[in-house]
This record gives sequence, structure tokens and C-alpha cells, in this order.
Amino acid sequence: MKIIVTGGCGFIGSNLVRHLLETPGHEVLNLDKLTYAGNPHSLADLADDPRYTFAQTDICDGPRVGEWFERFDPDWVMHLAAESHVDRSIDGPGEFVQTNVVGTFTLLQAARAHYESRSAAQRETFRFLHVSTDEVYGSLGATELFTETTAYDPHSPYSASKAASDHLARAWADTYGLPVLVTNCSNNYGPFQFPEKLIPVVILKALRGEPIPVYGRGENIRDWLYVGDHAEALHHVIARGRLGETYNIGGNNERRNIDLVRLLCQLLDELRPRADGQPYESQITFVTDRPGHDLRYAIDASKIKTELGWTPRQDHTSGFRKTVQWYLDHEDWIQRILTGDYQLERLGHA
Repeated sequence: MKIIVTGGCGFIGSNLVRHLLETPGHEVLNLDKLTYAGNPHSLADLADDPRYTFAQTDICDGPRVGEWFERFDPDWVMHLAAESHVDRSIDGPGEFVQTNVVGTFTLLQAARAHYESRSAAQRETFRFLHVSTDEVYGSLGATELFTETTAYDPHSPYSASKAASDHLARAWADTYGLPVLVTNCSNNYGPFQFPEKLIPVVILKALRGEPIPVYGRGENIRDWLYVGDHAEALHHVIARGRLGETYNIGGNNERRNIDLVRLLCQLLDELRPRADGQPYESQITFVTDRPGHDLRYAIDASKIKTELGWTPRQDHTSGFRKTVQWYLDHEDWIQRILTGDYQLERLGHA
């Protein structure tokens, strides 16, 4: 298959590109604008692979995107390009509306034109996968789970922009017959994650000997999904999912933020002890909570398990151990990022 991946230099995107190229017969065109979170070094080892092409392209640039569709002639489109950090959406919501809403519209239009230009046989193989988040559903109580039919209730500029893009993707399926699938995933973690999200912030702050910030009292609960498992799930959905359907993807791994931070500290105590022998947990500091911070997210992933046979491979601790070890082993990758404007400072104070 010839596959366009948007946002392929980002965290989930770069892991997905690697996963796809592990399958014989796949070719990947990576369209990425290279914003602050797009890091071409994450895929530097693929530069000479004839099955991989990178094009620095803004998905809001309709003519340029259309040129790439015509030149590459994709069978599948896997749309991951997005502004994704809630704190940044509080400080600057305009970029989120532009990329997540306008960009998705632009890409859908290019995909529609490409789809309509194909022969009947070629249309049978074409797929457009829109990758989204569980944050569009809002917050849960103590026991409920998000299902594919949960009503949308976004609470941040980020989740509102993703909710809008989800609706656009489904509307292009219903109105224009574009063969669309949608996925909504829980919190991802793993290699190549830009260090503004919770897990890399904890790891890097701990190693620097700085206070480890935890919002509020750390009572917020998330379902954690290892990014390699997510990439595999996305491949399952686009290859075998039912057109027009939504699939929720979760890690079956709910944790309170404070419990996760303590686990990461314990793993660091084991893998790279502090020189003074003190536990990293002593660096934990509680800070003012984020505005509009949803209390709990949790995914019911039974549909993708039943229909497509997918379940996460990582258990409650194995993925976190792999992630901590990856950051310890890739200090050069981290330093390339931290030489720029972002220095692990807190965002989203509004």
C-alpha cells in the first residue's frame, strides 16, 4: 500500500511510520509542517530507505497538499497532524483551530478530489483514517467508560478543535461518500514524545534535580496507551476496520497522575539512582491546577478487540519501564529539542 501519514515527524506519527515500514509492500509519504513538536531526527535513520519520503508541507496549504496526492497516488491516508498540547491551546487557541480544523478540512478536500479521480477498482482500496483523542468526550465519573457512542463534551480549546475535526471527517463520509474511519485514543506515552507532556517532563525534571510539578493534588486519572500499541491498532483499523465506523483505542491502564509520577520516580531510582542516594519522589511538588482540567478519562476498547482482534501488548508497568529506559538511552535526541525555546517551563496559566 502507498500511505500518506500527516504529522509523521511527531510523537505518534514517527512511531506509526516505523511500524508501517515493518510491513513488506508498504510505502510511506510523510507530510509534516515541522512545527516545534515535529522532529525529523526521530526518523533520520530512514532517510535512505526508498520506501520512505518526507515532504515538509503544511496541511493547510491546499494546492501543495493536492500536488502531493497527485504525485504519490496514495491508497491510504492516516491523518495525525495536529496541535495537541492542552496547555498550549489555553495560551494560543488560534493555532489549534487553524491546524486541527482548517487543516483537516483542507486534507479532506484533497482526499475527496483524489478519491473521485480514481477508477472504481482503485476506490475499493482507498481509506482515510482520522486519528483523534478521548478528550473530545469530556470528563467521566468514577466508574463509567468512554464508548464510541459517548456524547461529545469538550472542555478545552484543544479538545474542541479535535471534536470539530472529527465531525468534519464524518460529514465528508456521509455527504461525499469518502471512505472514512475515525479513532479516539487515550493518553499516549513512549519513545520520541516531545518533552512538554507529563511523562517526559517528570523524567527530565527528575534527572535535572528540579522540582517535579504535579497539577492540583494529582487526583486526575488517565488511561495510558503505549505508542507502539497505538500504532499497531491504527494499522488494524485502516486495514480491516468497517468504513464509516469509529474505534476507541485504550491501554487498559488507568492511573492517577500522582501514582504514575511515583512509579516513574521508582523506576528512575532503580535505573539511574540519584548521586546522593535520595529518592526522586522527594522532588515532587504540587502546583496550581490547569484551568478546565478534566478529572478522569477511561476507554472502553471492547469494539476494536471484538471486531479486529487488537489488544495492547504492554501491561501496567512494562511500557513505562521501556519509556524511562528509552529517555535514559537517548540523551542526544533530548538535547536537540531542549536547545530551542522550550526549556520544560510550565504553559497554560490562563
